[in-house]
Amino acid sequence: MIFIDACFKKPTPYTPVWMMRQAGRYLAQYMQVRQEAGDFLSLCKDYKKASEVSLQPVDILDVDAAIIFSDILVVPLEMGMDLRFEKGEGPVFTKAISTLQDLERLEDQNAHKKLSYVYDALKLTREKLPQDKALIGFCGSPWTIATYIIEGKGSKNYAKCKKMLYQNPEFLHQILNKLTQVLKLYLQEQIKAGANAIQIFDSWANALEYDKFFEFSFDYMLEISHFIKTKYPYIPVILFPKGISGYLDKIDGNFDVFGVDWSTPLDLARDKLSHKYALQGNMEPCRLYSKQAIEESVKNIVKTMQNKAHIFNLGHGILPDIPVENAKYFIKLVKQSSLK
Repeated sequence: MIFIDACFKKPTPYTPVWMMRQAGRYLAQYMQVRQEAGDFLSLCKDYKKASEVSLQPVDILDVDAAIIFSDILVVPLEMGMDLRFEKGEGPVFTKAISTLQDLERLEDQNAHKKLSYVYDALKLTREKLPQDKALIGFCGSPWTIATYIIEGKGSKNYAKCKKMLYQNPEFLHQILNKLTQVLKLYLQEQIKAGANAIQIFDSWANALEYDKFFEFSFDYMLEISHFIKTKYPYIPVILFPKGISGYLDKIDGNFDVFGVDWSTPLDLARDKLSHKYALQGNMEPCRLYSKQAIEESVKNIVKTMQNKAHIFNLGHGILPDIPVENAKYFIKLVKQSSLK
């Protein structure tokens, strides 16, 4: 698989490419399945439909990897939290975690077993996916998941989380540790079900100052990665902490690919990290609105990463109103422009 070879810094005939959120609302085929499912969580829990939408970008765009369709918050959901998705507001937890009693009520020993719909979707997707295409499993980082379960929903300033971080850091560590143990087992089951690679998303890494990022976010990501790499050395692990361009000097650990967001200069990440890791990223997602903007970015990124291990991707998720024609053009252009 060209994607897996690139993860392990092996030579590839061209730069492999996929897109975060590639199974999404910009595709009419996705919207049809989503409508049939009824709502977002129902789609996540219907393994046949989740598999169907995971495969759509491979069939329609010819990306080099599928990523399983799910959501990072199914983990706290199956740990016992009440989750709903509200239009215009996103995910909302009925009762946020604020006390030790709240935390103790969360299931940790068997929570991963309740996520069988994710494993079933992975198994079915791997069976249907062409052999040369990779299947990516994923989870949210403990810190990112913690922000949702402590705030009760998405946040702009993470005031409750950060208040806890500075007033009661021991309790925040207890929350993060509990999530970490569940996520290890969750990813292990994803690999057993057919995932060829694992990505850990830390969407809210840049909410933390330098030393707090490593203590409350990155160290837990590394603990999960080390667990996976020790048991499954042939499975590449991708870490994607968003918006930490100022912290790259201290990035080190047992993983294979570092995901670069669009706000981090790729040449900076290359100079700091490409001797240790393959890099993934980092085209600005809004460039997909314009073919000229796509051409400029693809040309620059291919030039920046020549002779370095690279997986082409957006610097974050594809937006819902991107023209499908532009997405197809992007994938094709990456493959043509990066031919060795």
